[in-house]
Amino acid sequence: MIEQLNDMPDGTIGFRATGKVTADDYREVLEPTVRSAIGSGEIRMLYMLEGDFEITPAASLQDARTGLTAYTHHAAWKKTAIVTDAGWLVKSLHAFAWMVPGAIEVFPIADFDRAKDWLTADAGS
Repeated sequence: MIEQLNDMPDGTIGFRATGKVTADDYREVLEPTVRSAIGSGEIRMLYMLEGDFEITPAASLQDARTGLTAYTHHAAWKKTAIVTDAGWLVKSLHAFAWMVPGAIEVFPIADFDRAKDWLTADAGS
């Protein structure tokens, strides 16, 4: 499941993925919030993947669709902070970071607060 994080700094959005992540999670939780951030003109997103999460094949496809749609608003993407302790995901993100618009950083779960601080650094400048 994907849930929206409510304790995010102003001007940022955040999500936590745990357990089984489905395409509906993307459509019903993540996408409306990203669309709203696009409308504000700037996206600074934190995405935390913790525990034993499983991304279904349909969710992977929806993630790609979401990414392609959001990518058309390339200039709005400022920063993405990925927070996870999943080693395989960290390696994958480093390999594909060039595909992500804006700056991207990966943080361990223990550095959750530092990830939020990184998102807001240079905001409004």
